[in-house]
Amino acid sequence: MIVTRVEALTRAKFKVELDGQFAFVLYEKELSRFGISEDEEISEEVYARIRKDIILKRAKLRAMHLLTDMDRTESGLREKLIQSMYPEDIVEEALSYVRSFGYLNDLRYAENFIESRKDSKSRKEIYALLCRKGVPAGEIEQAFAAVYPDSGEEEAIRRLLRKKRIDPDQASREEIQRFCGYLARKGFRYEDVMHVIQS
Repeated sequence: MIVTRVEALTRAKFKVELDGQFAFVLYEKELSRFGISEDEEISEEVYARIRKDIILKRAKLRAMHLLTDMDRTESGLREKLIQSMYPEDIVEEALSYVRSFGYLNDLRYAENFIESRKDSKSRKEIYALLCRKGVPAGEIEQAFAAVYPDSGEEEAIRRLLRKKRIDPDQASREEIQRFCGYLARKGFRYEDVMHVIQS
């Protein structure tokens, strides 16, 4: 394999291309340690060693660090590692590594996400947010079944009424209409809204 390009990303980090294809990112000391410079050849053995001992190890540590920062979905963590310029196969190995410790669990993530938002957001809004985070539809449904009771939306509507300081008995018709429009935009069902307001 020929090193076709070594491009500085920062003062200490360099993007390395082998045979015209992106291979990995190395630090300056690692470049000199492995004798990597443009137009030089590197052996398969050195290439494999760099990927296993440097890149994979770094990707695993990065994944662990990202998970200590905050809980993430598998899709979100994959995206972060790809943004950090790890090759896709290395990213998948790093994900398998953290998954093996139980640190990556989309169902648990979805349950916690729903639990923390069910008092102020509609089921539809939460569902859309979880989809955007890359949680599979089946796991979202499972999480809703586990932590979102059938009366959940009505309770959220009651909380929003209290938060907005709206008393349905005292409010004008216009205030009620504005509030209903607000709830409709948040994805609450009209029947649920009317049931809460009328009761």
